[in-house]
Amino acid sequence: MEIHYYGHATCEVIVGEHHIWIDPFLSDNPLLKDRPVDIASGRVDAIVLTHGHSDHTGDALLMAKTHNAPLIATFELAQHFAQQGANVHPMNLGGGYTFPFGRIRLVPAFHSSSLADQNGQPIYLGMPAGVVLTTETGTLYHAGDTALFTDMKLIGELYRPDVALLPIGDNFTMGPEEALIAATWIQAPYVIPIHYNTFPVIEQDATRFIEALKDKGLTGVPLKVGESFRLPASH
Repeated sequence: MEIHYYGHATCEVIVGEHHIWIDPFLSDNPLLKDRPVDIASGRVDAIVLTHGHSDHTGDALLMAKTHNAPLIATFELAQHFAQQGANVHPMNLGGGYTFPFGRIRLVPAFHSSSLADQNGQPIYLGMPAGVVLTTETGTLYHAGDTALFTDMKLIGELYRPDVALLPIGDNFTMGPEEALIAATWIQAPYVIPIHYNTFPVIEQDATRFIEALKDKGLTGVPLKVGESFRLPASH
């Protein structure tokens, strides 16, 4: 399993020949203004969305249509994009499904989920989610946008992720202190901080977070935009 990070909460997970995108926010991502991503090139085998906010779904519809890739999301969010012509696979919290690249299970997240209509009014799109992706080469937990909640302990116990992607930005999600608690509950050997430094209101010092993880006996992986992490074969 290899994880390419594009800033904010966007990552491309490569499992064998399969490329799975989670929360694609590329065209309007301030962190990518000097390194734009060509959505038409490359490979997209599936798109997974944690919730409806535009900084997580920004390029999902275009990617799904361009590559004829299934868009995997909670029921209401999937139906929203199906009405716009996307090929979708609706799921819901607690449910799992086995795809050619591995098994996806949607787990709880404490946040909100909406998109603005043409008049700027919010369209509510069901519950937000976290994503557990289990493959032959390892298990990934993408927490999505979330507050700290005690059932993260259960996610760690049930699915034993090898790598956890946790938001640290504060204001809209957990901050670094809460994310540190989450990491100790989940006990993933590797922790990648996400959802920070995209906008001034969520600026954080990832180095301090990584050092705090080290003090807890956990390994932090502070990926910069465009960098990748390959899960060691032993996991």
